[in-house]
Amino acid sequence: MTQQQSSGVVSVLLATYNGAEFLDEQLASIETQTYAHIDIWVSDDGSSDTTLQLLEAWRLKWAKGKFTVLPGPRKGFAENFRALITNPDIISDYYAFADQDDIWEPEKLAISVRWIAQHAPAKPALFGSRTLAITQDGAVLGPSPLFARPPSFENALVQSLAGGNTMLYNRTAQQILAKASGRTKFVSHDWWIYLIVAGAGGTVHYSPEMTVRYRQHVNNQVGSNIGMQARLRRIRLLFSGRFVQWTELNIEGLLANQDLLTDQARRSFQVFRKVRANNVFTRVYNLVKSGVYRQTILGQIGLYVAALTRRI
Repeated sequence: MTQQQSSGVVSVLLATYNGAEFLDEQLASIETQTYAHIDIWVSDDGSSDTTLQLLEAWRLKWAKGKFTVLPGPRKGFAENFRALITNPDIISDYYAFADQDDIWEPEKLAISVRWIAQHAPAKPALFGSRTLAITQDGAVLGPSPLFARPPSFENALVQSLAGGNTMLYNRTAQQILAKASGRTKFVSHDWWIYLIVAGAGGTVHYSPEMTVRYRQHVNNQVGSNIGMQARLRRIRLLFSGRFVQWTELNIEGLLANQDLLTDQARRSFQVFRKVRANNVFTRVYNLVKSGVYRQTILGQIGLYVAALTRRI
């Protein structure tokens, strides 16, 4: 393990938009990370509250590295993150996504960097983890699901795994991600990086440790991201038009970046595209042949039903 691999600079890519209510708490949790070298890069998407004033106050007192605030594209959260990913001025050893309203556990960055440095220092590598859901007031709701199946491109084709707020990746992964993101838009930054890093033959690790307290913005926690109710909601998404639209956007993005994929990933991708064929037998046959899978039994059953009903 080299000094650069174990103690390089982490650039935190923070997308903000009218986040003043919780932004102080998020930035304080980044400031108190046990990891020493942290640059903050903020893309603000046109906040009209006191977000920019808060960011300026933090910029003036930030002592762990650089603190840069940039104007966002004002086209939604995905494009806001894409502006950060494709920014050529952000050169770092590691990169971490951050939302504006979560709370990071003190060892989040240290755990993430340590894993990549020990297991995949020389190839594209992405670390993600479980989260601990909290209410808007900070009360604990419970942990996110513990997925047992290994991360892979075949899983990424039909499911986003770890939340972007838990993710950290190395410079090699960033170089591939920036190239891919410069060619196309994407549904969400966390699903996109999972597709690209896994598809390019990189190492993806999903940790059972809960490194982030993930704030749920829901009334009476109806619709929170934990428990059986949340799992059933994710299954219902398989049968909604929204999942079909997401799949279409992912396919378009991958078509523009096939040269970045491994031979195996390209084969899986080409077979997966046939799952959307007109003939029901062709759809099911190619779903099996493609090797794609979701992380739970219930999710896998839902995937086959979605293929039968042309909802992929």
